[in-house]
Amino acid sequence: MPPTDASSDTGPRSPAPAGPGTEDTLELRLPDELIALFRPDEPVTGPEPTADGAGGADAADGVDDLLDTVARWAPAATSLGSFRLVPVRLERDLALISRWMNDPAVAAFWELAGPPSVTAAHVRAQLDGDGRSVPCLGVLDGTPMSYFEIYRADLDPLARHYPARPHDTGVHLLIGGIGDRGRGVGTTLLTAVADLVLDHRPRCARVVAEPDIRNAPSVSAFLSAGFRFSAELDLPDKRAALMIRDRALRHLL
Repeated sequence: MPPTDASSDTGPRSPAPAGPGTEDTLELRLPDELIALFRPDEPVTGPEPTADGAGGADAADGVDDLLDTVARWAPAATSLGSFRLVPVRLERDLALISRWMNDPAVAAFWELAGPPSVTAAHVRAQLDGDGRSVPCLGVLDGTPMSYFEIYRADLDPLARHYPARPHDTGVHLLIGGIGDRGRGVGTTLLTAVADLVLDHRPRCARVVAEPDIRNAPSVSAFLSAGFRFSAELDLPDKRAALMIRDRALRHLL
């Protein structure tokens, strides 16, 4: 599982049993969206929705809900400008991405420093795959300034380490230039990308991420972008913070 960049959820309390004098007591109930925030993250056990019952780009195109349509996702309007995800082409983008990977602040977590061939092998493994992970440039007002990997978390080795649900979609991010780091840029980009995923993947109920627990700026950016800290995970290459952004809470956070 490519690198990015704990307390467990608890369920609602059971109501107290009724007793004498309770006949006139009003029954108060939280909205379903807020109850979902405290519901344990459990895998879905029912049948998956079919394309016939779902709208959106993936269903309309009749694909098997992998990530084939990312290249056609529309730009997102942000406070920083127009942002879009552009799938990587190695012949065009390798030198730029490799330069970013050799920045010490990036290399500390991605561990892809070295000659361009190191980055090329990492990216090519996704480009030659079956569409469950798509490496992209994050392009802001026409300028490539970040690198994203959008992936099917439920089909990734990550799913062995948390209670994955069908169509969970994962995000890895790095911001390339030092001048683009800080000032809330990461939060803005993560918000835009999570919204793009939820807009274009109607069967995806959650966007997930697993930044290194030591990467405090990354964890903070996810929290500010509407993700919640679900758990700590012991992954083969790091101790990670499992971050989840729920579709049900999208307009409440």
